[in-house]
Amino acid sequence: MEKLLIVDDSSEIRKQLKWGLAKQFSILLAESIDEALKLFEKHSPKVVTLDLGLPPDIDGATEGLRCLEQMLQLQPNCKVIVLSGNEDHANALAAVDMGAYDYYHKPIDLDELKVILTRAFHVANLEAENQRLQLSSTEQSNAYSGIFGQCKQMQQVFATIKKVASIDVPILILGESGTGKEVVAQAIHSRGIRKGANFVAINCGAIPENLLESELFGHEKGAFTGAQNRVLGKVEYAEKGTLFLDEIGEMSPLLQVKLLRFLQEKVIQRVGGREDLPVDTRIIAATNIDIQESISSGKFREDLYYRIGVIAIELPPLRDRGDDIELLANVFLRRFGQEFGQKVRGFSAVALRCLHQYEWPGNVRELENKIKRAVVMSESPIIDAEDLGFVNEEKDLPEAETCSVVKEPLFDSEYNFVGMSLKEARREVEHVLLQRALEGAQGNIVKAASELKVSRPTFYDLLKKHGLHNN
Repeated sequence: MEKLLIVDDSSEIRKQLKWGLAKQFSILLAESIDEALKLFEKHSPKVVTLDLGLPPDIDGATEGLRCLEQMLQLQPNCKVIVLSGNEDHANALAAVDMGAYDYYHKPIDLDELKVILTRAFHVANLEAENQRLQLSSTEQSNAYSGIFGQCKQMQQVFATIKKVASIDVPILILGESGTGKEVVAQAIHSRGIRKGANFVAINCGAIPENLLESELFGHEKGAFTGAQNRVLGKVEYAEKGTLFLDEIGEMSPLLQVKLLRFLQEKVIQRVGGREDLPVDTRIIAATNIDIQESISSGKFREDLYYRIGVIAIELPPLRDRGDDIELLANVFLRRFGQEFGQKVRGFSAVALRCLHQYEWPGNVRELENKIKRAVVMSESPIIDAEDLGFVNEEKDLPEAETCSVVKEPLFDSEYNFVGMSLKEARREVEHVLLQRALEGAQGNIVKAASELKVSRPTFYDLLKKHGLHNN
């Protein structure tokens, strides 16, 4: 069974929790900070319930917050659930800012607490698995020049890179903007027989058509106004190496013909020159357009397509990569945390939900930028949805941040509790309060949770418990 450490100075609460949770978890009990830290270091529990009012400061939160801080220093990914009274709401929020996973107001309802604990263990286990995958991906990144991914599509990409890197044929990389086409091209180059020579990249869509030919093939002195010296082009700079032609779908028909000649004959002519110059360069091209549609419309030459697309690698959009989203988010979090000297430890449950539900039109590049922004802007070691820009930008807000309200009659003077047990009556009251909060907040989870003075993770659990969450 999973180990659960319960830290509370009240013997009654310790007994209540041990009695109610012992069938589901392996219980460890502590009544002071010293005892708690000894058990914590010895057993490394994934989840802890922590009362902030520990001796000698049983009426304050000093010792509880100190205990939280030391636990998170020892085990940053531990899920600490703070148990507090309604009057201690401010300290509970301070604990969450320090890195606590959630808080729960006393008196304790064992059924509710079990839901929160079960989810906390689930998240802790997911994060542990993600860390394992990240270590595996780190090994892959050393081989594949910083590419991370565990989904089936990316495993196929890695397998293709391994096969084609040492085979000197043209490669065409397909994928939406921001999916990492140039990174894949660099990986192919770094694993191949040309890795000791230059990797030269040029964006065909970023250079005006009248300048692109000179950029690619170079020019002779006097070839045009301002051409005062001979200049080598990118193709020659990539001699014995790799030339990466990004956004090749934007290349003009005239230049497509000249590129085709180079691919067929392995010679070029500089602009203004007449001499055929042999060049030994591998071509890797990339585009984010529908290449078949471009061929059908006459914008892209079919014979050139067959020359550059001997091997095609298609990169999946980030929205289709499942758990790779969280994997990449954690990779970027560690990278930028170290770069900017920020002590960030992870993401809140709501932030993770937002990351998974967002459509990512800018793909990995957009995710990287959002994480960098969050690391710079966050004032907490735990990155929340607001830090990622989801809550403050309503157009980007995933649907999970709102919930439709199923309207039912609220309490009135004739509400009848006759025949109900205390547990049933409490459930009815809770159900109606949740409805009222949702209706008053027009379905906005953040506002509704604030109205009831509970955290958003707890509010989500309550919605699920009462069948009110329809997303």
